[in-house]
Amino acid sequence: MGERKDDHVRIALEHERDRRGRPSDLDDVELVHHALDGIDPARVSLDVDVAGLAWRSPVYVNGMTGGTAHTGDVNRILAIAAREADLPIASGSVSIALDDPSRAPYFRVLRDEHPHGFVLANVGADRSADDARRAVALLDADALQVHLNAAQELVMPEGSTRFDTWASSIAAICEAVDVPVIVKEVGAGLSGRTVARLRDLGVDVADVGGTGGTDFVRVENDRRAARDFAYLGGWGLSTPACLLDAQDAGLPLLASGGIRHPLDVVRALALGARAVGVASRFLAVAVEGGEQALVDEMHLWRDHVRAILALVGAESPADAVHADVLVRGRLRELAELRGIDVTTLARRRAVDGRLR
Repeated sequence: MGERKDDHVRIALEHERDRRGRPSDLDDVELVHHALDGIDPARVSLDVDVAGLAWRSPVYVNGMTGGTAHTGDVNRILAIAAREADLPIASGSVSIALDDPSRAPYFRVLRDEHPHGFVLANVGADRSADDARRAVALLDADALQVHLNAAQELVMPEGSTRFDTWASSIAAICEAVDVPVIVKEVGAGLSGRTVARLRDLGVDVADVGGTGGTDFVRVENDRRAARDFAYLGGWGLSTPACLLDAQDAGLPLLASGGIRHPLDVVRALALGARAVGVASRFLAVAVEGGEQALVDEMHLWRDHVRAILALVGAESPADAVHADVLVRGRLRELAELRGIDVTTLARRRAVDGRLR
């Protein structure tokens, strides 16, 4: 399994380089410019509330890796940079450390290097309630991510396909742990129907984890000798599609999957995300540029998110949901097919007195 973790990082970085400059469904989300609505960026607070969790930033470092010496070094860089930029950080799946305690330090480094920050542990939906408690204890975690990855497991040579047990496992985990539970997809997205089911299972927050970022179907297919699942690449719903589809599903939403730059962060906030996770972009900077380059990148993202919020007149990330948004192209077509009226998003300021 350790070799698989290193393979994931190598292949994910290759795919990240391949994606650069390619269009995304997030490009179909246009913030309407009102030339007199801007405010001084100094008035913008980046604090967010995620189901009672107080974060100092609407950007968080999403779960990526861990379990080997190499990925432990990557986690150290990620954690140091998150500490310096005051960002929450999630671990990759700690299952390998639960099965082999000698690998625990490669995850524990996140807490060691970010001792006072917000740290999320991560397990798969197939793990037991006791495993979930152990994962939280391993990182002294402030919250627990439970990841869903059916498409990845299906293609993974070593994959587990007992998908029909996941709902009961999630319910048991929610009962067992004493920290908030965030369920996330790893790149195929959460539909509104899925988010509503998660709500009924006792989940606190849903991270939609849509397409557009690391495609784990492609990653796992690249590890197969025959590479026979290539046609399944791109399976799932994009991040903005998930946000639209799940807007009335009854859970606070986080957005991740294909977040390329700070404008994508504000686009996701405007579609209802409470905060936005970044993975492959930060991973690439960490591996290619090192610790200081990643610290600088994270500070740049914070500054630019603040600036764009000021440009649309939002005094906080939560205020972004009052900005006018045009939904175009493929994303608009999906919304229409799903019965979602996106025309109301284009004139929110006309009926909302909070923003001028």
